[in-house]
Amino acid sequence: MIKLIVGLGNPGKEYQENRHNAGFWFVESLASVLGSKFNGQSKFLGETSTVNFGSKKVYLLKPQTFMNNSGGSIKSFLSYYNIKPEETLVIHDELDLPVGSVKVKLGGGHGGHNGLRDTIKALGTNNFYRLRMGIGHPGTKNDVVGFVLSPPGSSELKLIEQGMTNASGIIEMLVNGDFEGAMNLLHSL
Repeated sequence: MIKLIVGLGNPGKEYQENRHNAGFWFVESLASVLGSKFNGQSKFLGETSTVNFGSKKVYLLKPQTFMNNSGGSIKSFLSYYNIKPEETLVIHDELDLPVGSVKVKLGGGHGGHNGLRDTIKALGTNNFYRLRMGIGHPGTKNDVVGFVLSPPGSSELKLIEQGMTNASGIIEMLVNGDFEGAMNLLHSL
């Protein structure tokens, strides 16, 4: 069962439209659809919200520590609410997936993603779920920073939004612990 959904991104208006904020986009959309708003929580170094799926309350978190330091915010939230890493879903942009493609998995490495790297380090484990939002790759390693810190074009944004819509359809399944069903459904879209 998922009790915490974390969207990774960078705070501030100058980063709001950047590909690197796909995790923020997703949790903001989820909160909006479910009639919830985010509020600043300094003790968690982030913004939080709660949503309900039936009788299950699920927390949403947007760390406000910048991508490279996301782990401290997540760790403080998990500690405060006594939530296990394996009850956590981290949503992030993914260079290694085509634009708009979305995959879910448990564990694994950080794949060079600094938000995941810091989260794994802070939690002392990689045993948490990830929802990987495909943003495509610029082609060369040297172009990655500029690529993730820039907005997608309109056609790319439409694909990313469609991927987010597809992923929204499996969140309740993940909350209820049907990970295999959620993976099968999402990966068949």
